[in-house]
Amino acid sequence: QLQLVESGGGLVQPGGSLRLSCTTSGFTLDYHAIGWFRQAPGLEREFVASISRSGFSTRYADSVKDRFTISRDNAKNTVYLQMNSLKPEDTAVYYCAGRYSSTISTTALEYGYWGQGTQVTVSP
Repeated sequence: QLQLVESGGGLVQPGGSLRLSCTTSGFTLDYHAIGWFRQAPGLEREFVASISRSGFSTRYADSVKDRFTISRDNAKNTVYLQMNSLKPEDTAVYYCAGRYSSTISTTALEYGYWGQGTQVTVSP
């Protein structure tokens, strides 16, 4: 059974850090590019970061560039999102998604597999 499970969310103060994990099972992570997306209440799901299946290519939304870092450990079937200098506007449910491709994408529709999401709340 193909699964992506996010973890690591929680409540953090502005300026703090969190590391999200996306653990996969039921498919070969090596063959998949992975993306992180987020959705805040009342807003559409938006792209956050993506990483190619080799890990050599990454892409970030302008709003998180220089604060967030995406990485992957294929041996552990896990992709990470290190989030530093968090802001209240980063508050959202964060989702990881898989795409059976060697290339990365910023478009949610191009990802076929999704996790259930993990809540990140940035508040004093």
